[in-house]
Amino acid sequence: MLETPPFQQAHQLNGELHTMQTIEDKKSQSDFHQAHLPGHPRIALDNVSKLCTFLRREFDLADLERLAPRLWMMTMQSSSNISPLHRQRVKGREVIVTEDPRLHLVWYYNRIYIKPLPRYLLSHTFWQKYLLSPTSPLGSRRETVQKAALGYLRTYYHLIKHESDFRIATSKDLCLIPEGVSWEQFCNFSSTFDIIQDHEVSERYRYGEIRLSRLNFYAKLFLFKTHFQRVDGQYGAYFARFYGPFLFTFGIFSVLLNAMQVEMAFEQLDTSDHWVSFLLMCRWYSIVCLLIVVTLSLWLAFLFMFKFTREWIHALGDRHKKKRLTKKSSIQP
Repeated sequence: MLETPPFQQAHQLNGELHTMQTIEDKKSQSDFHQAHLPGHPRIALDNVSKLCTFLRREFDLADLERLAPRLWMMTMQSSSNISPLHRQRVKGREVIVTEDPRLHLVWYYNRIYIKPLPRYLLSHTFWQKYLLSPTSPLGSRRETVQKAALGYLRTYYHLIKHESDFRIATSKDLCLIPEGVSWEQFCNFSSTFDIIQDHEVSERYRYGEIRLSRLNFYAKLFLFKTHFQRVDGQYGAYFARFYGPFLFTFGIFSVLLNAMQVEMAFEQLDTSDHWVSFLLMCRWYSIVCLLIVVTLSLWLAFLFMFKFTREWIHALGDRHKKKRLTKKSSIQP
């Protein structure tokens, strides 16, 4: 159980809440009513109900937490499976800013969703008062929110490893980190994030990046939903996904049927010797086309099964190894 904030007070990147204790000590209710959550002027600190609802929504992983016990089927079983921001560009991925905690580090083809660091989470006082204190207004939800916030904070240790990553994060089109923070300050702030253990964070954050296409696929099996996150907002874009497989299947069957028709028509012809050579060529050409299409189809099916089986063997082996290490560490004093 976490007892202290994951960073020192001297290294906090936001000190707006540091004066809150002084306000409470002076009993200045008029000043206290004007205080708000850093970065969110609409969330007043004295409105406990609204504040708690907001914090729960900010870190509520919802369906993703329900899928967490089965995430080993969908991604590498390591919390460090997170490419730094410069590496995301090398992979050709565009960083899409999202405020939905479920989509943080979820990627889909050429884009990856990342949730910016909120100002209040950079405050030492916030962690003490709302995420660590037994008298936190979050009540029974405190530990759940704390683990989700801690795991989310740890992801930035992997996202920003170099100064080039920091420059990308602080660019005007992303603003993943609040303004006014220097590279040295961020390094001091995140210097201890690497010692955060998996048992201290939400189960989702024991994994890194997750592919959205797999989440959408397994959501049908485990969540009984049509999708985890809708990616097509228009009918045209939705049905366009089926054009490629449909045309490919249609082409294969067309070649097969045409080749069969040529072979059947040849058997029914009563031809002169003048056309026998040409018809034999057509006959063998249709047979060769038939064999090529069947071979290609079998090769594609084999390739899919090979990659699918290899991924499952790797996932099961990795899971067995992780369980063995967990059991070994629990036995050791």
